[in-house]
Amino acid sequence: MNKGRRSAWYPYLMQLPRSYDTLASFGAFEANALQVDDAIWVTEKVMSKTEFDWKEAIGLLKQLELKPQFVTSKAWLWASATISSRTLHVPWDSAGCLCPVGDFFNYAPPEELAATEVSKSCIEDSLLQIRSFKSGDNTEDSILDGEQCDACSGRLTDGGYEEELAAYCFYAKKHYQSGEQVLLSYGTYSNLELLEHYGFLLDENPNDKVYIPLEHDIFTCHSWPTDSMYIQHNGKPSFSLLSALRLWAAPPKQRKSIGYHALCGSQLSPENDLIVLKWLSSSCRAILNNLPSTIEDDKLLLTAIDEAQQLQSDDMPSYLPCVAAIEFCSFLESIALLSKVKKSLDKWKLAVQWRLRYKKTLSNCISYCSQTIEILSSEKGAK
Repeated sequence: MNKGRRSAWYPYLMQLPRSYDTLASFGAFEANALQVDDAIWVTEKVMSKTEFDWKEAIGLLKQLELKPQFVTSKAWLWASATISSRTLHVPWDSAGCLCPVGDFFNYAPPEELAATEVSKSCIEDSLLQIRSFKSGDNTEDSILDGEQCDACSGRLTDGGYEEELAAYCFYAKKHYQSGEQVLLSYGTYSNLELLEHYGFLLDENPNDKVYIPLEHDIFTCHSWPTDSMYIQHNGKPSFSLLSALRLWAAPPKQRKSIGYHALCGSQLSPENDLIVLKWLSSSCRAILNNLPSTIEDDKLLLTAIDEAQQLQSDDMPSYLPCVAAIEFCSFLESIALLSKVKKSLDKWKLAVQWRLRYKKTLSNCISYCSQTIEILSSEKGAK
């Protein structure tokens, strides 16, 4: 960038976005708009780290005799976001590399593994867990997360650097029709991780997850890793969370003798599942009730943001006379607000979309619990 048109990479660099919507570019308003404490904490941490890195690098940037505009915090934010969102992994540099054309593919989440694809080593690990639990050894070292089976087959990426070819290769996993967009998987990311590294999110992300507060007693009756206990994007509890809750809801004296059933994913009893589902539903409702806005509020807000974004475009609302519309746009441009307003609206919209997806997951969990409770209750009544 510092060489300008003299650089051989100038045509490519001019194709890069002028700005990014990654978490590092968020302000205090957009961060707080996420509403969820964990998400706000992650965003503030990313923002502060980016500023810290820039201050640490200022001395080196000046030694490189870069033009003043390339030493600013704004320039650093752009450069770091470019690396975060566009570079591809290579074995010789931890920062990765920019790959013209190759970095233009949009993202698609990896497909879920079929049961037949679970490796033999994962099955053996699960059997080892069961044997350990039967023998009474349920220490953290002996209990592994059953959901780590996904990692046994590696990340489901669609490209990689091939050393024997000395080239970065991309692979299509389906037959594409003419004019159809080619989508690649960068890996398994939650929506918050997509926002952090790439500046976008998915309305339906199979890798998204919601963590809920768990009582201390729940942690004392099992050894599942904390990050394995979450609610999936469709509202269903993860294997580890359901297993842990089933053990917690069982009488303490019975946990050792029936624990391996929960570890296998088996129902301990209909009554046990009713306790678990009612607790899970109540916890999700409590979280939703404590958030500043509802799902319907967020939907209406997104509609308002969309209308506000249209005001920044050339297509002005019909209720503004032509002369007034031209004058309005000229005013915004004259005080350099047009681009700033648009960028802020874009980030605000992403924050609202993220929290709406978060709330929908909790709502889906409540629906799932209610439906399952109804089924269990009817089966119990039939007996």
